[in-house]
This record gives sequence, C-alpha cells and structure tokens, in this order.
Amino acid sequence: CLFCTLAVVCALKNVKFFTVLATKIVKLFKNSLAIIIALVYITFIGSMLIANDMALLTFLPLGYLVLHTTGKRKYMAFTFIMQNIAANLGGMLTPFGNPQNLYLYTKFNIPTGEFMSIMALPFIVAILLITLCCIIFVKNEPLTVKDEKIELSPAKTVIYLILFALSIVIVFRVIPYFIGLIVIPAALLIMDRKALKMVDYPLLMTFVFFFIFSGNMARIDMVREFFSALMSKSTLLVSVFSCQIISNVPSAILLSQFTDNYRELLVGVNIGGAGTLIAS
Repeated sequence: CLFCTLAVVCALKNVKFFTVLATKIVKLFKNSLAIIIALVYITFIGSMLIANDMALLTFLPLGYLVLHTTGKRKYMAFTFIMQNIAANLGGMLTPFGNPQNLYLYTKFNIPTGEFMSIMALPFIVAILLITLCCIIFVKNEPLTVKDEKIELSPAKTVIYLILFALSIVIVFRVIPYFIGLIVIPAALLIMDRKALKMVDYPLLMTFVFFFIFSGNMARIDMVREFFSALMSKSTLLVSVFSCQIISNVPSAILLSQFTDNYRELLVGVNIGGAGTLIAS
C-alpha cells in the first residue's frame, strides 16, 4: 500500500502538479504572515494526502523559492521548522498520512471512522498551536511573489490522479492491494520509470526489518513482560518517549507487539514525531 502511494506521488511530483497547485494557492496572499501560514498549511494538508515525507520533499523547495524571491530569507529557518512540524502533525489524521498510521491501521484493523475520531482532537490542537506560533513569530509585511509559468501535461496529470485515487481506495480496503501492485508499477514503467526509482525504498525496508526484529523481541519472555508492564502504566507516554530514541515508525512496530491499546499508541507515535531530530 505504501509503495503504491509513494510511487504515484513521485510521478505527480515529476510533472510539477504539486508545485503548480501550491503556487496558485500562495499567490492568493500578499503579506509575509499570510504566505508563511499558507506554506505551512499546504504542507499540513499535503501530509494528509501524500504522506509526511513526500509533503516535505514537495513543499520545502517551494518555501525556499517563495522566501528567497521575495527577500524574506530571515523567515526561512522558522518556516522550515514549522513545515516539518506541520508535516508530522498534519499526517496523523489519515491512515496514509504517516507510515506508522498505515501500519497500525492495518495491524489492529481499525475502522476508518474510528481512526479519524481518535486523531481528531490532537489534529485540531496541532492546527491551533501551529497557527499561533506563526502569528507570534512572523511580522505582517507586504511582499510579492515571482510569477513562474509551469506547463502541466494534462494527459499524464489525469492518469496519475486516477492512479493516486486507486492507491487511496486500496488503503481503505475497497479493493485488494495486489491489484494496485500490478496496475500502478505497470503504468509507471510505461509513463515514468524515474518515479519508481524515486520511491523511498529504505523506508519500506525499515518496515521489513523491524517486522522481523519486533516479532523476535516479542517472543522473548523477559522483554515481553518488561514492555507489557511499561505499556500498562501509560501507553501514551511510553510511545512518545520511545519515538525520541528510535523514531516513530520503529516505535509503532515494536510497541504494537506489547499492547492492544491502539488508541493511545496511535496518538503517542504521532505527536512523538515532533520531538528530537530522529523522532521522525
């Protein structure tokens, strides 16, 4: 499921679809505060649809371009940090927004409505806090955005959007995943082989190796008892702190072996990703 989504997103990125979409939105705003909020919100919303890492890879360059061409480089570090936080916290609302979400969504067979209801409150709080930070730290200064024309390929864009819809339908278990695993790579082999090369294979391999590692760890009695005792005290806190040490995807895979409290685990590994440099 994750491979299909990442492959199609890479193809859409290659035809500049996200750049055109984001640029049109940004051009609606005429001051530094509004444009930085727009950049952060685009990353926030983008992470819900195209996963957090792809949202950053797509919209960080746009943030650099906008701030560089408008002479507002003093806000670049702040904007990048806020985009990073937005990518992590925005992606928590949907099963495919963060890799650990997709894993837990499948592992515990969580209904889609229940998944989104669990993450709704943290999601709303994240929006409010991110917006507040922007208002506090960015001055309301007038600016203009450089006009750059980018031509989209209508045929490719439509086909890629159809493939993207297919990958989303697969995540929601409407059709079997193997259909997408046949159709999407076959289409990209013909239309954009580069997209298949751009997929984050190390992330996919991280899943594979941690499935093996966590499965073995869960079979050791001493380890199982230790983690079960910790998780019984506070699944939320243990998962948040675990992210700071071994990152959020490995934490989700490992800790899911020792608890059935997927509600707190889901919240913990999502908000935990906004901590240390290796938290996500």
